[in-house]
Amino acid sequence: MPVRTSQISQGRPGKGVGLGLALLSAVAFGGSGVAAKPLIEAGLDPLHVVWLRATGAALVMLPLAVRHRALLRSRPALLAGFGLLAVAGVQACYFAALSRIPVGVALLIEYLAPALVLGWVRFVQRRPVTRAAAFGVVLAAGGLACVVEVWSGLSFDVLGLLLALGAACCQVGYFVLSDQGGDAGDAAPNPLGVIAYGLLIGSAVLTVVARPWSMDWSVLAHSADMNGTAVPAVALLLWVVLVATVLAYVTGVLSVRRLSPQVAGVVACLEAVIATVLAWVLLGERLSAPQVVGGAVVLLGAFIAQSSTPSKGSAEPVASGGAERELSARGTAA
Repeated sequence: MPVRTSQISQGRPGKGVGLGLALLSAVAFGGSGVAAKPLIEAGLDPLHVVWLRATGAALVMLPLAVRHRALLRSRPALLAGFGLLAVAGVQACYFAALSRIPVGVALLIEYLAPALVLGWVRFVQRRPVTRAAAFGVVLAAGGLACVVEVWSGLSFDVLGLLLALGAACCQVGYFVLSDQGGDAGDAAPNPLGVIAYGLLIGSAVLTVVARPWSMDWSVLAHSADMNGTAVPAVALLLWVVLVATVLAYVTGVLSVRRLSPQVAGVVACLEAVIATVLAWVLLGERLSAPQVVGGAVVLLGAFIAQSSTPSKGSAEPVASGGAERELSARGTAA
């Protein structure tokens, strides 16, 4: 299956909409931890929360899966890849990494994905990238190191680091696969159908990993504590499913179709900043000066990367959009 980048972003309006969708996706994904943490503190295992998240979203998207069932015949590899990498892979590797290394370190390594996407474009697809895009990625990675205060919990665990790197690689798969068929016009795979089947496949894989039959279901019948405020556990679960998963994946995939995997990946770095700010506001977790500075640096890096689009018809290296983004028919197999 050729990897192609979409041409939707050739026009300025498409790029503006794409950036808005990418920001909305980052906000939605960033709010997942704030809602999930009270559930975990109430007694749910982290993997059980992940399983509830994926399975609940899969059930919500099930009507779309039925409507676009032709994708099972036309794009089986794409659906399997999205489910295994973008849904199950990222979650399973990240939570497994958390059991061995600090949260900040795992999060920083996972969000090296934008740099890996640029590497994919440059060395696998053999397409040039602008210096501004590369510089934006470096800035965003440095800012993330400050946001997660990576220096506060450094520990060397080879397996933990490899698991976190696996999460980053799966994140790359999410961005690359989200861009599939964006330049195919009416023949492009429906993004909502791809998400629906990805969630179904991811849920099936996570069922084996999380073993939900051992979950304490009674937790969902009570309230969870959110910084001193009792919130119904079901309400938090609905937020995780509807906003932090369904809305987040839909807007994320649509944003990649209008931007590019590398630019959407850099904008997605804002998820860590948003998650940190939301935790400060809703959970009472204080922000340090390095975290504030790091958040500003991430914003700057994302802005530089997304604004490095060459003008239409330009022969400059490709970073984020424009007519030059269409890959040749010799596109690398995903």
